[in-house]
Amino acid sequence: MDEDLSIINTNTRNEKVKNFFINNRNKIISAVIVLAVILVSVYSYDKYKTNQKKQISNNFNLTTLEYSEETKSITVEKLLKIINKKDPTYSPLSLYFIIDNKLISDEEKINSLFDIIIDKTSLDTEIKNLVIYKKALFNADQSQESELLKILNPLINSQSVWKSHALYLMAEYFYSKSQKQKSKEFFNQIISLESANPDIKLQAEKRLNRDLSE
Repeated sequence: MDEDLSIINTNTRNEKVKNFFINNRNKIISAVIVLAVILVSVYSYDKYKTNQKKQISNNFNLTTLEYSEETKSITVEKLLKIINKKDPTYSPLSLYFIIDNKLISDEEKINSLFDIIIDKTSLDTEIKNLVIYKKALFNADQSQESELLKILNPLINSQSVWKSHALYLMAEYFYSKSQKQKSKEFFNQIISLESANPDIKLQAEKRLNRDLSE
């Protein structure tokens, strides 16, 4: 008896499963198709991004290797294209190459390129902070106090590994302007910062003891 009931229950269960698939065939087929399209799309996108990254890498390496005084304008054009690709690796490197080799003299143009990388490129937090610091370094000689602070405030008001570098830059900026009290305040912030870069902290201590001890 129990065996018969078991057979009946099994058959009933199988019939229900069969009926479910028959009644929902179109929905199931649609779901499988959608899933397949999603998987193919994800794979295709990943492959596209990988190929694009490889192409940008090749373009950057070839452009910088072929650079000479004669190819200056072509080099700038190609590097600007890479910057506008907003690649997290090669866009910053392209800007650094332009700055290091003095390929663009227009400071406003350079700052606009910094803004593309800082504001529009998807960067890891500390890489972005490094770019902000480099922008401040680029502007330090010609900026007013308020302008330099505006650039560096995201680092000064953070726990970034670049915070002590930003504080040191402001301290040296004020020292160069003979504003010794303001300079001293920034150097002291470095000294009291637990996460300060050891070399930066040592230089701050030397500056305080040697030049700002009165």
